[in-house]
Amino acid sequence: MEEKKKEEETNENKWKKFIKEYGPYFILFILILIFKKYCYSPLYVHGESMMNTLHEGDIMILDIIGYKTSDLERFDIVVIDSGQDLIIKRVIGLPGEKISYRDNTLYVNDQKVEDPYGSNPTEDFEVNVPKGQYFVLGDNRGNSMDSRYFGPFSKDEILGKTKLVILPFSRFGEKE
Repeated sequence: MEEKKKEEETNENKWKKFIKEYGPYFILFILILIFKKYCYSPLYVHGESMMNTLHEGDIMILDIIGYKTSDLERFDIVVIDSGQDLIIKRVIGLPGEKISYRDNTLYVNDQKVEDPYGSNPTEDFEVNVPKGQYFVLGDNRGNSMDSRYFGPFSKDEILGKTKLVILPFSRFGEKE
């Protein structure tokens, strides 16, 4: 009986030692997962649809929490769940606006707006952005699957905003 009690105490001490030794790592791992899911997450850029602003292989930080607490603005770079893939695009049209491109010029509600981001000619089009939705385009307009293809996106489909490239180091910094 006494031998069994000593064995239980030894097992209990081993368990306490294990918790004391590895518990902080487990807690840190859980905190990192929560932080990644709800605050900030790394993001890998695929494709050329955001050239010249973003390049294939750039690694960025996706701001999830800041996006939830602030409104989207025209020309913000956002990450969207398109239903097929995650895509990175630039907000061009806000809810309720009329967006048109004529002769490679952006018009918002028939007022000319300077668009310094489009790197290729943009074909003429006109769209009314429904309330609660956003119209997005890639900067490389000739090579971008965006709202011209998918249609506008609701705020629920937008996962967050991004502008900070962290890798490669030669491209480190905020991209507008």
